Amino acid sequence: MQRTRPGRLRELIAKGTVMMPGVPNAAIARQVERAGFDAVYISGAGLANATAGVPDIGLLASTEVARLAGYIADAVKIPAIVDADTGFGGAENVARTIREFERTDFAGCHIEDQEFPKRCGHLAGKEIVDVDEMIAKIKAALRARRDPEFFIIARTDARAVEDFDSTVKRARSYVEAGADGIFPEALQSAEEFKAFAREIKAPLLANMTEFGRSPLLAFQELADLGYRMVVFPMSAFRVSMKASEEFLRDLKKRGTQSDWIDKMQTRTELYELLDYDPSAENWPAIGDR
Repeated sequence: MQRTRPGRLRELIAKGTVMMPGVPNAAIARQVERAGFDAVYISGAGLANATAGVPDIGLLASTEVARLAGYIADAVKIPAIVDADTGFGGAENVARTIREFERTDFAGCHIEDQEFPKRCGHLAGKEIVDVDEMIAKIKAALRARRDPEFFIIARTDARAVEDFDSTVKRARSYVEAGADGIFPEALQSAEEFKAFAREIKAPLLANMTEFGRSPLLAFQELADLGYRMVVFPMSAFRVSMKASEEFLRDLKKRGTQSDWIDKMQTRTELYELLDYDPSAENWPAIGDR
């Protein structure tokens, strides 16, 4: 019997550490799958930045995230973890979000302990909620899920607001509340990543985002420390944005794209990525692969 996507994610985590490139759209998610990755991460910042053209400060509603991220999950067969920000409100909102995300066929999500409106996890000026409020959200999420394998990760942003010891203390409370995994955001050194993994006995997620507060540790190094999920939330998006910026400047200057042809994905390559055969009479509905 084929495992559900939440079940498949749990199976992968049980076997070892899972590398999850972050994606802002379904086309790049297909590239992730074609490249051989076992799971994909749907970045909240990626959705906000790439789709809506807004900063990652909680401007998208849960319904918007579910719809946009749903296109991504539907385009691939591998499990997808989605960024649920603060849960889009209080405990009742968290419960509704979990039910909505389960229907959208995600493998799991993470919910953070920031105050709303949230800020990017690696920027200053964040505020975090009381531990009891976050615990109430975790418990509401657990009660709301219909599939017990749907993976609920508690993210704590305490390191940038309080200190390392407080971050560990909060994480322990979240594990005791029943969170399936823990995501310590913006740890500030390799030593902190190591110490956190030593202190918290739960599946851990490491965020290897660029230009932030955390050092860029190699995947294998984090796996050796005991982390079970490593996400690269904005890497593909940043590379593509840099390339398109350079192309557009050159196009404006020269008036032709001729020197960029060899750097482009061809029409055939795109059609292959999208499973599209122009000669076929019928095109399958979304989700039929």
